[in-house]
Amino acid sequence: MLQRKGARKGTDIPKNVLQLLQQGQLETVNLTEWLAIDHVVLLDYALTEFGLQRSSDVFLSELDHLKEKKMMKIIPAIARAWLNLLKPQTPQERTRLFDAMATHRSDSIRCWAAYIVGIDPHLSLEEKLVGIRPFAADSHFGVREIAWMAVRESISLQLLEGLALLHSWVRDENANIRRFAIELTRPQGVWAKHIPELKVHPELALPLLEAVQSDPAKYVQDSVGNWLNDASKTKPDWVIQVCDTWLMTSNTKETKRIVTRAQRSLNKMK
Repeated sequence: MLQRKGARKGTDIPKNVLQLLQQGQLETVNLTEWLAIDHVVLLDYALTEFGLQRSSDVFLSELDHLKEKKMMKIIPAIARAWLNLLKPQTPQERTRLFDAMATHRSDSIRCWAAYIVGIDPHLSLEEKLVGIRPFAADSHFGVREIAWMAVRESISLQLLEGLALLHSWVRDENANIRRFAIELTRPQGVWAKHIPELKVHPELALPLLEAVQSDPAKYVQDSVGNWLNDASKTKPDWVIQVCDTWLMTSNTKETKRIVTRAQRSLNKMK
């Protein structure tokens, strides 16, 4: 079961697999499984596991305000409820509960923990990046995606500080960390709010992009290409200039792959 490939459609997920996923006893193995999780059901099992059955009202009051139960609404809502629950606890109990979520076998529960870091109003941007780092390096694709989404608003509000803090991230030996820094700052990602300042001034993030212009990991290359493709929708001439410069100064197969991906929208308009 641990080595399964995962179903292509939600209706094809075996009942025993879905049950274990909903109970927090398995990781999801693909996007289909990840999207199939009912986080309200999973939450009920998690509260029982953590000995917090009596706290369900805290979560229900938060979740009842949701007009829609889409994944990118429900995960932040659950994180907000956790913050409310953790607030009156002793420091030791807060640490126990957060660590239990942050290291949980369920990737979905680790996603809650990542969002708790991202929306905690008492943390500075630097503290949020320190706290989100384990999730940015997580072995699971879903946790890594949620990690950058969780701190994106904070980065957008403190962009220059955030870009400076990420300088070391794009030089990290871990490809997941490098990719996180790029994905976090995309001007207009698919699943996240746009960053208006980078749509107008993409050059602000150029030092980050230049550090990975010939990255050996395709995972990072794709993110860099997507970043520049985003920018091409508002600053096409700038993207063309960057790509031309990179091809002259870094004539590698990795750079060529990034540049091709970066200009895909521009090529469609020709």
